[in-house]
Amino acid sequence: MAKILVVDDEQSMREFLEILLRKQGHEVVAAASLGAALACAADGDLDLVLSDLRLGADSGIQLLEAVKREAPGTEVIILTAFATTENAIQAMKLGAYDYVLKPFKVEELKLVIEKALEHRGLVAENRVLRHTVGRRGGDGEDAELIGRSPAIEEVRALVEKLARTRTTVLISGESGTGKEVVARAIHARAGHRQPFVAINCGAIPEGLIESELFGHEKGSFTGATEAKAGLFEVAGAGTLFLDEVGELPPPVQVKLLRALQERKLRRVGGSADLGFSARIVAATNRDLAEEVRAGRFREDLYYRLNVIQLRMPALRERREDLPLFVEHFLGRFTAEQGRARPALSPEAERLLLAHDYPGNVRELANVVERALTLCDGGRIVPGDLPHALRGAAAPPAAASAPPALPEAGIDLQAHLDAIERALLEQALERAGGVKTEAARVLSLSFRSLRYRLAKFGIAGR
Repeated sequence: MAKILVVDDEQSMREFLEILLRKQGHEVVAAASLGAALACAADGDLDLVLSDLRLGADSGIQLLEAVKREAPGTEVIILTAFATTENAIQAMKLGAYDYVLKPFKVEELKLVIEKALEHRGLVAENRVLRHTVGRRGGDGEDAELIGRSPAIEEVRALVEKLARTRTTVLISGESGTGKEVVARAIHARAGHRQPFVAINCGAIPEGLIESELFGHEKGSFTGATEAKAGLFEVAGAGTLFLDEVGELPPPVQVKLLRALQERKLRRVGGSADLGFSARIVAATNRDLAEEVRAGRFREDLYYRLNVIQLRMPALRERREDLPLFVEHFLGRFTAEQGRARPALSPEAERLLLAHDYPGNVRELANVVERALTLCDGGRIVPGDLPHALRGAAAPPAAASAPPALPEAGIDLQAHLDAIERALLEQALERAGGVKTEAARVLSLSFRSLRYRLAKFGIAGR
């Protein structure tokens, strides 16, 4: 469930959006003016703002600027019946997630909202991962590549080798395993003071990704009032990290391939080729070889990126590192909350270490923070842990023992619906609210999961 602020000076539209979003399981607050919206935004932690462009004598752009200034992580979607290219570009440059024209199709708006909330989740994930990377510790090791398992020691050794080269690296691994952590470790080990620049290729609207990467010239499109350097240039002689590179649209794949082949780029609207010296590190949680076979990713680009592949292992593949992660997150979150560090009961510790963590580092961080927030009396007990972890201790029911049919009969569909809903909620909880992970746990396609969640009015990121 997300907390969403709806801002529109038309009561009918405001009420329609409130009903729509509450049916989706979200917490909704509403405002009819800029002043009321600013007061609502100041009162609480919002996940999303859905605002009309025209708010009487005021503008949704003013609200967008204020929200992004005070709470940069809050996503903003602008709605308007008076669309111009200039307004759209201005909104996107100020940090709006998207710009939706009225009248809109309800399903399309729901999809944009879902994508905006997923983007907020990705940003939060990146924040978690950034906390787990830093400079060398006093013992000369990267203290933030947590673990002593053979799997992570192998990663650490490869990081040391790669830091001495400028070779392009492709980091693979499940969502939440710490791919950006490794990219930053490679950069830090290189020992230079050049920038580390990261971009999530799946979080930037398709119409803006080319300009973000390669820059644009003044006048190259409406609203381009000045030339802008792209991230290739911003990275200088440092590192450009292309996270979720498998999400790049085909036209940008072509331009990226040319840049990697020639070590030159051309800004949008430009005619001159510019050299660049940044080292490229890419990451993906997709099987790019399979994406190539399916025709969704260019084969020549795949080989350009996959010069050296580093696979980040899942937490379940290095279970011996779990105690170190638990200690790390307990220390971090107690410091952030300014409270005494609680003890961990033996049973709670056993449950924490028995879980498979399909959401990897993100899920474990979520579990530890939740337990720390809920615990009383200076001690974390099993009741402070999510149901998915507590349920892991119970022995599975025998597959050969079907449920008994009551004498009075049963509403089979209602019974099956209740079971399906319970399993969907458990999968979302186990995956930290991330739908892609929940779909994997249930062996469903993302589209199928989304349909089932909508059917029961269950929200997720």
